[in-house]
Amino acid sequence: MFNQNGLSLDQAPPISVVLRFFLGGALFGLLAGLLILTFGVKIFDSANFEAVILTHTFTLGVMLSFMFAALFQMLPVIAGVKLTAPTTKANLVQFPFILGVLSLLSAFYTGSSPLFATASILLGGSILGIVFVMLKNLIKLPNHSASSKGMTVALIALAVLTVLALYLTSALGGLMQGLHYTEFKTAHYSFGLFGWVALLIISISFQVIEMFYVTPSYPGFISKYLPLTLLGLLITGFVLSFIWPHAWLVVTILIALSLMAYAFLTLRRLTQRKRPITDATVWFWRVGLSLLILSMSATVDIQFMEMPKLQALNYVFFAGFALSIVFAMFYKIVPFLTWFHLNSQGYFTAPMMHEVIHPKTAMKHLYIHLTTLVTFILSVFISPLIYVAGALTILSFGWMLWQIVHAWKLYIHTQKTGEKFEMKMNTVSSEQ
Repeated sequence: MFNQNGLSLDQAPPISVVLRFFLGGALFGLLAGLLILTFGVKIFDSANFEAVILTHTFTLGVMLSFMFAALFQMLPVIAGVKLTAPTTKANLVQFPFILGVLSLLSAFYTGSSPLFATASILLGGSILGIVFVMLKNLIKLPNHSASSKGMTVALIALAVLTVLALYLTSALGGLMQGLHYTEFKTAHYSFGLFGWVALLIISISFQVIEMFYVTPSYPGFISKYLPLTLLGLLITGFVLSFIWPHAWLVVTILIALSLMAYAFLTLRRLTQRKRPITDATVWFWRVGLSLLILSMSATVDIQFMEMPKLQALNYVFFAGFALSIVFAMFYKIVPFLTWFHLNSQGYFTAPMMHEVIHPKTAMKHLYIHLTTLVTFILSVFISPLIYVAGALTILSFGWMLWQIVHAWKLYIHTQKTGEKFEMKMNTVSSEQ
């Protein structure tokens, strides 16, 4: 992926597009830490509005911001999709999206119908708008890779997820009766975690695991059929839930087993690296995949018995899985983009990737992340530790925020003071 062959500035979006989505995600991460300090262990009970607010802060504010950053960068690189006017499209997505997330969080807290309506318009318009643009470009591709096919499926799942959310917010806002609220809520939860977050990570991994870490490629039947299988199971579960009360139980178990198999396979691939050098990003992937296995194991157990503490742990496991992979991608994308854009502009003084974010800096964040996860797990049993977990969450995202600011300052500094190759001038001089 991070090979300059076949990649040009005409294809890649401006670095500011990607960095500001990362910046938005990091700021929402700081907000999540503050909410944890405010709400305490109430976040572990899904019946509480505090848990709902924190969940949407993470899934929308943090995860979707990070994933928009990844999509804007990777669609041109992995899929060969050229998004015209990327800065304009980013503006049309990010600003209403941020306002929509804040409106939704406020609506959950106050129960205000106007806020639910505002959130529905802002989030529905921004998310469905960019999904339509990305899908339209993906569908036009003459040749698809496993990753581009998977991203197409993940974007379809995001569109369905958004439509389901609009039904729920309309019901909560009193705009409709919401006769099938329970079925839509379960589907919304499942499409969000399995059909969007997990599916997009899986789709990206088909390309980046092999290219970042020089591993054997995934088996063809996995990369070709797993995304479609997961989407098919989700749609089947939603449709059957109206006529069969156990539909989601069966579908959830099948999805959990599929994701566990994927996680074990990917962990195996990471042990087969042709470059045995281990950096922080490898460990972020290992931690994330291990947490996915724990989460899916807990998901299966929860289907058969009422275990509140295991359910609380499952929230931590799945959130830890998603964030671990995001951090792994972040520490690959940001240093590369800073170097790539400056190098492509002709600056021979462009900082090398390790000068943008040093490997030791990423490793320190790994330790912070691991400590945060352990503290969250312990707080399920020792309640006061939740405040330590909240403080560590702020530290983790603050650490990430500083890396974004540092990369941007380095980028601007190089543009102002860096020296360029003067190819044309040298050529003219030699001809004279």
